Amino acid sequence: MSQPPSLRELRDRPFELLRELERRGREAAGGRDSAAGREWVGVAFRLGPESFLVAREETREVMALPPGLTRVPGARAWIRGLANVRGQLLPVVDLRQYLGSGATAPGRNVRVLVVNHRDIPVGLVVDEVQGFRRFADAEFETTAPPTLVRCDRYLAGAFRRGGERWPVLSLKLLVESPAFLQAAA
Repeated sequence: MSQPPSLRELRDRPFELLRELERRGREAAGGRDSAAGREWVGVAFRLGPESFLVAREETREVMALPPGLTRVPGARAWIRGLANVRGQLLPVVDLRQYLGSGATAPGRNVRVLVVNHRDIPVGLVVDEVQGFRRFADAEFETTAPPTLVRCDRYLAGAFRRGGERWPVLSLKLLVESPAFLQAAA
C-alpha cells in the first residue's frame, strides 16, 4: 500500500490538496458522522445563575445590546424597545423579566439572541452568551431539570454530560405562546 502524498507535494494542485485534507479530516473523525454519533449543536447562555441551551437553528444571530432602543408606549415592562438593526426594526425583549425573574442588569456581557422565526422577529436579552455547545444525541433526555427561572413551559428536555444538566429552551414555543404575543400593557 502506497503512502498518501504529503501536503507539501500537493501545494501546486489545489483540488488534490483539498481532497487529501478532506480524507485526513474524515480519518481523524474516526467515523463520528455515523447515525449513532450524530450531534446536536446549541447556543449556551445564562439567565441569572443558570445556564440554558437553545438550538442553533432557532437562533439567527447573537449581538450586543443595541444602544439606541426606542421605548414603545403602552407596551409591557419586559419589552425593552425597538432597535434598528441594519435597517430592520427588531423588538427587544428582556427574557428574564418576561419570565418573572427580574430585569436583566446592564453589563458588558449582556447579549441579545435574535430568534430565527419567519413570522416573529424578536431579540431576547440574556445575561451572557457562553458560546456553542455540542452534544451527542445519546446525551439528550426528555425531562428537563427544575430551574430557578420559571420557564418550565418552554423547556424541551435537557442534555446531560457528566454531572451537568443543560435545559433546552425552545424559542419556537416561547415566541409563539399567547402570553408572549400579548405585548400590550
